[in-house]
Amino acid sequence: MTDEKYMKEALKQAKKAFDIGEVPVGAVVVYDGKIIGRGYNRRNTDKVALAHAEITAIKKAAKYMGDWRLEGCTIYVTLEPCPMCAGAIVQSRLDRCVFSCKSDKAGCAGSLINLLDMKELNHRVEITTGILEEDCRELLQMFFRELRMKNSI
Repeated sequence: MTDEKYMKEALKQAKKAFDIGEVPVGAVVVYDGKIIGRGYNRRNTDKVALAHAEITAIKKAAKYMGDWRLEGCTIYVTLEPCPMCAGAIVQSRLDRCVFSCKSDKAGCAGSLINLLDMKELNHRVEITTGILEEDCRELLQMFFRELRMKNSI
């Protein structure tokens, strides 16, 4: 139930991305039952490749904690993290990553590779998947359906 509560907050962030024409991915970082970082995709809006939901949420959480180490924190993301974001999750020492939908094209938390659980790295992250998967998938599908319709005009 708690995972669903925080994933609903990540989904609210994804809807913000959707509303500005970005791929609808949202993320929140939670520490001790409190959301300490929020983010949504702004890559096209900001014209910066780093403007992914996870990166923004991690930056805000680090500022809140006053440290780059986010031990004791969980990140909730509506889509499986890409290589950059999975690396940031490992590097920031998050305890858990909870995501909704798998990403067959860029997912690095189990779909293509699993950067979050590599014994060769200095930190491993517990993974939970499928939370509110249908809601998050529906938002993504609606975005890409509308994009295809707009591009075919």
